[in-house]
Amino acid sequence: MAADLAARLQAALAVPSPASSDFDLNPGTVLPEGRVLRPAAVLVGVQEGACGPEVVLTKRASHLRHHPGQIALPGGRQDAGDSDLVITALREAREEIGLPARAVEVLGMLPAHETVTGYQVTPVLATITEPVAFAPEPGEVAEVFAVPLVHLTDPGQFRIERRIWRGTWRNYYIVPWGPYYIWGATARILRGLAERVDRCR
Repeated sequence: MAADLAARLQAALAVPSPASSDFDLNPGTVLPEGRVLRPAAVLVGVQEGACGPEVVLTKRASHLRHHPGQIALPGGRQDAGDSDLVITALREAREEIGLPARAVEVLGMLPAHETVTGYQVTPVLATITEPVAFAPEPGEVAEVFAVPLVHLTDPGQFRIERRIWRGTWRNYYIVPWGPYYIWGATARILRGLAERVDRCR
């Protein structure tokens, strides 16, 4: 099953698709020319769960200054000591949820995603190859949970909502699961993966 899962995900990686951004659903947004984005990476880690493959996600701690309580993929900005963005994603996953690099098989990278906060986030797609007792870092992560891959790779599960941001309406994707409101950059990145998987069916 693990080999079959990896093969299906690698097939999805081979599907060409453009980079994405938090502004995809807001075509009237004018972004400044020459803007400099800060590099970051997240880990889209897929593991075998009791009911099939599932994606590991986190709920950010409520006391954080930025995005408190929001659902996110493990990850963060690239440090000076990170040789590349894969290393960034693996380091952040280890620090945030206690995922050891030895338990991760990196399959490749999805197109970068630009956020409203000025980051260029590279999603690193990987399988988690052994059972892991996740240990959330309390300073950053309130909870670690998993959502079935079949849910997150079904484009029909995604919806568009909107809210006022900086005085104007901003549209964004959501892909809710139970009590978890998955939205924004995380939902857009997962939507990109869903589109690729759907084209491989």
